[in-house]
Amino acid sequence: MPPVPSAAEIAAARRVLAERDPALARAHAQTPAFEWRLRTGGFEGLFRMIVEQQVSVLAAAAIWRRVVEGLGGDVSPEAVLAREPETLRGFGLSGQKARYGHEIARAHVEGVIDFDHLERLSDEEAIARLTAIKGVGRWTAETFLMFCEGRTDVFPAGDIALQEAMRWADGATLRPREKEACVRAEAWRPHRSVAAHLLWGWYGAVKRGEVALENPAA
Repeated sequence: MPPVPSAAEIAAARRVLAERDPALARAHAQTPAFEWRLRTGGFEGLFRMIVEQQVSVLAAAAIWRRVVEGLGGDVSPEAVLAREPETLRGFGLSGQKARYGHEIARAHVEGVIDFDHLERLSDEEAIARLTAIKGVGRWTAETFLMFCEGRTDVFPAGDIALQEAMRWADGATLRPREKEACVRAEAWRPHRSVAAHLLWGWYGAVKRGEVALENPAA
């Protein structure tokens, strides 16, 4: 597993972000300490992210169990390519996700991307390699680098929850668009991944009713 920031490092980054941006200071004050959300990396991690997209948490877990069982516990590019897309569909995948699984596996086997040494690439180089694979968009690439590779300065600006949390933090009427959110997040370098974790944590707390917004009408 890749190294990730410790609790002390996350706390220090949060303090820097709060001092730098009053909007993040509000989120920081209302969000408890959190750990880095690390997931399995490599080919398996990206394939799982694709499998779990656009379904509920419970459904995603159930489908992934069937995929792992169907592959005999070997979630590797070679094992996926050894099954026809129709076989993968029998594990609970949609036809599109089955095809994307083949695309990701083929990209690794053919050397388009090397999941075993992805850490050698810069963030933007890794995003470019990942998004060159059919079925992998920028949001997927960025969240993969954060959660599966432990990258500390990535901000998936296209994430609706992040955009909404940014709107609340600014007391704005409209959510920032992806490009606007990306530009705003530049001020949070080199801690943009911590900023994303912080905004996600705050968003969840508000949605669960644990935190009240200062400006509920925003």
